[in-house]
Amino acid sequence: MWMPPPHERGEPGGGFMRTFFLLFLGGFLGLGPQYAFSQRSQPASNAENALCSLCVAMADASAARLPDGPEPQHSVEAKVKDPLATELTVNKEVPASKQQPKRILGIVPNYRAVSAGAIPPPPTPKQAFKLATQNSFDYSSFMFVGLTSLIAEGQDAHPSLGKGVPGFWGYSWRGFVDKTDGNYWVIAVLPTVFHQDARYFAKGEGPIWKRAFYSSTRVLITPNYAGRPSFNASELMGRGIAQGISISYYPRTDHPATDAAAKWANEILRDAANNVFREFWPDIATRLLHLHPAAKE
Repeated sequence: MWMPPPHERGEPGGGFMRTFFLLFLGGFLGLGPQYAFSQRSQPASNAENALCSLCVAMADASAARLPDGPEPQHSVEAKVKDPLATELTVNKEVPASKQQPKRILGIVPNYRAVSAGAIPPPPTPKQAFKLATQNSFDYSSFMFVGLTSLIAEGQDAHPSLGKGVPGFWGYSWRGFVDKTDGNYWVIAVLPTVFHQDARYFAKGEGPIWKRAFYSSTRVLITPNYAGRPSFNASELMGRGIAQGISISYYPRTDHPATDAAAKWANEILRDAANNVFREFWPDIATRLLHLHPAAKE
């Protein structure tokens, strides 16, 4: 049964017993005898000061003998679960068959994809701009712009740009500006403003239809810096801003707003299709093509 301290019962020795109890409790909780003595309102006696010095010496000796052991397991788990952690420990546990490669078939850049089960920290503004630069100035980007420009020139999409080499150049530089402008708005600028992670986090498991629905809707939903789903304003607004800017350097049409809206919708659908392709690429590579999807390329 609990009894009040001696000094409260009027018994002698209350100061010394209280000091000893505080020292014991402070040492057990790792607070140290100095903290225990700081809570006292009365000055310490010589005996109490001597006891305090002895406890400090014993605590220092014990701390010197403690080996530097591994980090406690709960701390490691906290780093994995915390989206703001600075270490990507969970990547070590992602099966090779579910890892996203940096390039698909050695050509298509896949820098925005995160392997299924991995929880990396959100990119810093510097990392986000680097990611946008990688996607914009990769050699495959010039190949893509060249192909689409050839198609547009062949279809005479904008007659005022002409045909042949002059027409191809007119389509090419505009197509490159379209792609680069959109990448920086969607991947770097607006995600930094809205604190959103513009990367694609692969699901990797579950029924095909669920994975297809999940991947195609990431243009509408994306994680914020806290790891919670949020409305993907970076994607929708970024593509819209880029298309609005493109009106200034494309030939004038009778319906510029309508044309820009159609191109905006096409960009959103293309990004959704790219996410679906990213989601199922590891399965295609391992099961159909018998390739290692995350092989270093």
